[in-house]
Amino acid sequence: MSAFKRLVPLFDRILIKKFEATTKTKGGIVIPEKAQDKVLQGTVVAVGQGSRLQDGSFAPFAPPSVKVGDKVLLPEYGGTKVNLEDNAEYQLFRESDILAKIDS
Repeated sequence: MSAFKRLVPLFDRILIKKFEATTKTKGGIVIPEKAQDKVLQGTVVAVGQGSRLQDGSFAPFAPPSVKVGDKVLLPEYGGTKVNLEDNAEYQLFRESDILAKIDS
């Protein structure tokens, strides 16, 4: 079982795999790391159950704003970095921190 399938976000958190930065131009020129743009997009990998109410039950997302596989726009700052076995960059965001869903 892959590492991200074992990681289940709690409450209203969403696990996102960030897109990789562009390292070359279309002409083949390598872009230095300091000159690369920040990656503000990613793919939803896992979604939590929703926020917890005072009686202990869960209030599920109504309707769910994102689902696994959706492409989303992320804020420039925020989120919690998560290191998993496959060396890809994952981050945990609260559902309210995600800026937009990108339709294909």
